[in-house]
Amino acid sequence: MKRIVSIILLLMLVTYNISYAAPMNLSGEVAILIDEDTGQVLFEKNSRKAAYPASTTKIMTGILAIELGNMEDDVIIDDEVVQLTDGSHIALEPGEKLKFRDLVYALMIQSANDAALAIAKHISGDIDEFAKLMNQKAIEIGALDTNFVNPNGLPHDEHITTAYDLALISKYAMQNPKFREIVANYNYEIPKTNAKDEDRYLSSNNRLLYSNRLIDVDGERIPIKYEGATGIKTGYTKAAQNCLVASATRDGRNLIAVVLKADGREVFADIHRLLNHGFNDFHRIQVATKGDIGGDIEVLGGTSPTVAGIIEEDLSVYVSNDSNPQDLEETISIERSIEAPIRKGQTLGKVEYYMGDELIAESNIIATLDIDKKITAKIEDKLPKKRYAFALLIVLLVLARIYTIRLRRRRRRRSVYKMNLFR
Repeated sequence: MKRIVSIILLLMLVTYNISYAAPMNLSGEVAILIDEDTGQVLFEKNSRKAAYPASTTKIMTGILAIELGNMEDDVIIDDEVVQLTDGSHIALEPGEKLKFRDLVYALMIQSANDAALAIAKHISGDIDEFAKLMNQKAIEIGALDTNFVNPNGLPHDEHITTAYDLALISKYAMQNPKFREIVANYNYEIPKTNAKDEDRYLSSNNRLLYSNRLIDVDGERIPIKYEGATGIKTGYTKAAQNCLVASATRDGRNLIAVVLKADGREVFADIHRLLNHGFNDFHRIQVATKGDIGGDIEVLGGTSPTVAGIIEEDLSVYVSNDSNPQDLEETISIERSIEAPIRKGQTLGKVEYYMGDELIAESNIIATLDIDKKITAKIEDKLPKKRYAFALLIVLLVLARIYTIRLRRRRRRRSVYKMNLFR
């Protein structure tokens, strides 16, 4: 059983506080704002509450399409894809041949449900099997409150997620350059196929990328288009209402905002409020520097009784501009007994930084040098067991031989003595 050693250090390092629930008037029932690079939560509203994702489901479908598919593959559309298609589509026909790449763009830009089904069948051969892949990937990413039933997001009682999970999935997706490239587009053209003698022109419903239609944001009439918007995906069904996962970049900062179950175009206003909050009301501070000493750690059976542990990477967090002074908690945990040998760079534990109950940053604690195992000077350690046993046997044989010789000499002396007596 592993022994857990925890060293808690409470340090008043900064006079800032993280603002997770600043007052904000949102239409959406659930929402979240995170830093795309670190995953730090900057705002949340019912972010762990179960909700229907609608076509934001296609973010996961797009991830698997890019990771498992070949953009240059030819795909032949079968009858099942056409028969099961409902809602948004690009009018795929049985026997139609087109590039896998075109299906992926149709999925993410036009939000085509038939393209989602075609992608699922091309990758897994079966729609239900593809849904299993979606759920496996969700677990790998850490989206543990998500369950996908289909690749397009059409209503199903068991097809659910949370704003928090969608943020995690989107953060993962945006680390893929191809995914980022696709979702930053709001137009795409599919060339004519064997079933269509005209090009298909696709357009996105993510108006954050292009629309000059006006919305009301905190009493001000402004265009829906958001400066620095980079994606990602809209969604709508009657049960889910309006859903939007959005990303934006300004001055080197990347944010992801999620709003689910919102009213009409208010979903765009909500996203504006969230992104403005992230870009305008926070600034970054560094809480730890790569190489900072994490303490001397006891080493069992080593040539040195301790090894210095250091923080593996720089750690920075975003803090509210107008927050009140609070303590930042630093926790250093050594999760097992540390026994020699140890190698430089080996992970020995972890350092975590908390604001209240929220984990805001973490890094590994690593060894600064090699520590060899201490060698004892016992004979048993120097000689292999077989050699030791053989040497012992030789000694016993020699002793037995000496004893036998001495015994014979004594018998001879007694014999001579008896002969002298009878002469």
